[in-house]
Amino acid sequence: MNQLLYIVWNPDLVAFRLGPLSVRWYGLMWAIGIALAFLVVKRLYKEQKIKDELFAPLYIYCFFGILIGARLGHCLFYEPDHFLTSGKGFVEMFLPIRFLTNDGWKYVGYQGLASHGGTFGLIVALWFYVRKTKLSIWRVLDNIAIATGTTACFIRLGNLMNSEIIGKITDVPWAFIFEKVDAVPRHPGQLYEAIAYAVLFFILWTLHKRMPEKVGTGWYFGFCLTYIFTFRFFIEYTKEIQEAFEASLPIDMGQILSIPFIILGVYCMLRARK
Repeated sequence: MNQLLYIVWNPDLVAFRLGPLSVRWYGLMWAIGIALAFLVVKRLYKEQKIKDELFAPLYIYCFFGILIGARLGHCLFYEPDHFLTSGKGFVEMFLPIRFLTNDGWKYVGYQGLASHGGTFGLIVALWFYVRKTKLSIWRVLDNIAIATGTTACFIRLGNLMNSEIIGKITDVPWAFIFEKVDAVPRHPGQLYEAIAYAVLFFILWTLHKRMPEKVGTGWYFGFCLTYIFTFRFFIEYTKEIQEAFEASLPIDMGQILSIPFIILGVYCMLRARK
């Protein structure tokens, strides 16, 4: 294979520095993704004449729901042997630190966030949100679904900047050589997903303009889940497994966790037709 044909990828993990403070690309992408979704949903609430005071707490619920769900999803499904077998591991599950082999600890950030867990955490958080605001759960879920593609896109771009969740070895001309990992060309799985999620946003935004009456039926939420996790199921075939135990499974953990969300998405779309 002629490596001159491929994209050599080795960006600095730090986007910029403000004195002693370093802002990493991954955190910056998360912030941009959530901020864009915030603006999209705020506009949707305004179009639907939902009171501003009902929108105000939504960001807090979504932020912590996604973060907690994504963190627990990774720890419980991908690294249970590390996080559930010792007291130190249990602490690391909740705090952005890693205990050293001798004494002490170091700050490492939340290294390990699972999108499936983030989705589940978001749904739970929105359930608490609607209990507080008395809004329709289906209206809230549909509004969030329309904006979801923006956040999902930028999170995957953050993964790309971190050279994580890499693809399998390939000879396609758009292959990336992730120098932080090895020196062989691989599928840029993170980029595939980022593009797919950007397309999802434009599809849902266009559809909601044409069919605003469907907002509140759960159809957009169902479409979002079905699209994302069906794509996620098949894109896993181009990606390396994240943990060694997945090699013994007929399909990897990402695919296993996608199936319930696909079923839920199809159910919501069928329910909306009734």
